[in-house]
Amino acid sequence: MKKVVVISLGGSLIIPEKINIEFLNKFRETILKNTKKYKFVVVCGGGKTARNYIHGLDNENIKQKEFFQSNLGIAATRINARFMTYFFGKDANQGIPHDMHEIQNLLKKHDVVFCGALRYSPHQTSDTTTAKLCNYFGTPFVNLTDVAGLFDKNPKIYKKAKYIPHITHKEFLKMARKIEFKPGQNFILDQKAANIIYEHNLTTFLLGPDMKNLNNLLNGKHFIGSIIKD
Repeated sequence: MKKVVVISLGGSLIIPEKINIEFLNKFRETILKNTKKYKFVVVCGGGKTARNYIHGLDNENIKQKEFFQSNLGIAATRINARFMTYFFGKDANQGIPHDMHEIQNLLKKHDVVFCGALRYSPHQTSDTTTAKLCNYFGTPFVNLTDVAGLFDKNPKIYKKAKYIPHITHKEFLKMARKIEFKPGQNFILDQKAANIIYEHNLTTFLLGPDMKNLNNLLNGKHFIGSIIKD
């Protein structure tokens, strides 16, 4: 079998406000031209769709609100995964996989498999799904988001945010733990994902929307992005 690459495709890239066709065309082109040597598992985030549903419950006085919000987020990641299969020109999965064994079986037939978050667990997003799949397949974590890597602050808000090209697993985990988890949060990786990549020493690449960098990473060339590695 070809080497498996697991990619977390941020929902902010799929649907920041509306479907980001320009970016997705470049993403599709990059993935397909690398299928000669790789098979890809693409874990889709929820993006604006997830946040719209999640925030719709923010002011409601209901029991299990965070549980319901998280389930809405999971549903959004799965509809985005379904869209991506169609965007690639076919229903590659004949359904969106809900566990790792389904994904493994689909990889025997397909070069590209899409999924969303696999199941509900407290305080996690599709990032945690990606981290678990990376550990399962023994592959690095590749995260694609709408900023060019890791910063000490949100660069969309703070113009003087400091770019961090390299950080250790322990330092990144400490950084992630400073943020209180909320469904639909915008931090580059969720806290449980940060803990998994720390515990299993998973090399993690944080890349922005320029697909030249993803292509270069896949082909052992220089790329612009942040690395989490000891």
